[in-house]
Amino acid sequence: MGDNHEETVLFKVEGEEVDNKARKILVTVYQALKEKGYNPLNQLVGYLLSGDPAYITSHQNARSLIRQVERDELLEEVVGIYLKLAEKDKL
Repeated sequence: MGDNHEETVLFKVEGEEVDNKARKILVTVYQALKEKGYNPLNQLVGYLLSGDPAYITSHQNARSLIRQVERDELLEEVVGIYLKLAEKDKL
């Protein structure tokens, strides 16, 4: 590339690694919310929409875990899984 700063450089993070981390965290948080008697769907939606970590229990370190991944990455994981299932089931 040399010294030409007009060229676009493609930066790619391995998506599968991010997806796996997001997926593992979502599952752990889901289980922690369920164990504490919360409705995991309502709590996760509240967190994803607002960014307020108070929606997530600190049980099993869930609140700290969920903050390790950006909300847009969590949404991407959720929507991606939904679309894969929808395609599979022809929803």
